[in-house]
Amino acid sequence: MLKIGLTGGIGSGKSTAADIFSSLGVTIIDADLIAHQLTLSGNECFSKIIHEFGNSFITSDGELDRKKMAETVFSDLSKKSALENILHPIVRQRILHEIALTPDSPYIVLSIPLLFESNFTDLVDRIIVIDADDDIRIRRTSQRDGRSEAQIQRIMDNQVDRQTRLEQANDILENNGELEDLRASIYNLHKKYLNMTS
Repeated sequence: MLKIGLTGGIGSGKSTAADIFSSLGVTIIDADLIAHQLTLSGNECFSKIIHEFGNSFITSDGELDRKKMAETVFSDLSKKSALENILHPIVRQRILHEIALTPDSPYIVLSIPLLFESNFTDLVDRIIVIDADDDIRIRRTSQRDGRSEAQIQRIMDNQVDRQTRLEQANDILENNGELEDLRASIYNLHKKYLNMTS
């Protein structure tokens, strides 16, 4: 079974691309979803994070204050490192567990936003980078999350730079245009991967 890593900077369209692959019947393992589940109240990483960061990171409904956490880790590298040291090993274990449970198929897609930053490249056989111009990524993220341009820029500055991502890609999906263009590009990749595994 071919394991394809899907990655890209914030606002590049990873979730949209993953949804299109899923619509073609491809199994998606989503690292962000796994991390979200692990950090829900009562789950594995929640108590470790609160122990490390303090009770001020708990919302009034008893969950992790994700907005405050994002603002903290993207403005303090030591806090970012502390959070990653808690999350990344357990996310890795959970990804491996989900791969093992996946029914046999020609290929699966591992959607891992921090594929390079978290050194998860050894989990995949090929890498797709979804890429878009910075101004488009900032606009999309602002519309989606309501973040300011300065906040989005801080997140972008904390991610691997665009050139490094593109240099390590086996396949690149340009996502500056219309949804139908992206859908057509993914369909072509889908056919390519099926041919590679047949």
